[in-house]
Amino acid sequence: MKFILATHNPGKLREMAAILSQYGVEVVSPADVGITVDVEETGTTFAENAMLKAKAICAAADLPAIADDSGLCVDALNGGPGVYSARYGGEGLDDKGRYTLLLQNMRGQTTRAAHFACAIACAFPNGDELTAEGRCDGTIAFAPMGEGGFGYDPVFFVPEKAKTFGQLTAEEKSAISHRGKALKAFSEKLATYLGK
Repeated sequence: MKFILATHNPGKLREMAAILSQYGVEVVSPADVGITVDVEETGTTFAENAMLKAKAICAAADLPAIADDSGLCVDALNGGPGVYSARYGGEGLDDKGRYTLLLQNMRGQTTRAAHFACAIACAFPNGDELTAEGRCDGTIAFAPMGEGGFGYDPVFFVPEKAKTFGQLTAEEKSAISHRGKALKAFSEKLATYLGK
């Protein structure tokens, strides 16, 4: 069974394919099936943005489409960057630029609590929908540590692991991450749905 994952991020594609392959699901990117859909993320929540993307890709491809929206929510920044995590600091910044800006904005903050949130949405050509969410709590490190992962991973510190996401192996990260938890919940719902 083929599902389209609404992302251009190779990291997300690898992560999703690894988890969903156990259900006999082949995960492909929109580019793999020759689709280019630019979905404006106008939602105010991760769940709304994920569903906007899933529905648009599903409609364009006439195949089941999975989309996720996730981001970093920092208590000291009133939950920001939140749904703007990927656009934090404007278009010109790369991952390193965004987490460097975050560290600058956190300078002098004693409250460093933060969490990653992930919402997954799946839209089917018949109109059916599945959704799931996950969360991972941690803190913002004082400096980047580790070369692994992507996005804010080098500055997101997980106290029980005493490491940042950037220092964890892919397996360690997916076992505790917001996306790992959302995918686990989603894959259970998907297994039930496919079993009907």
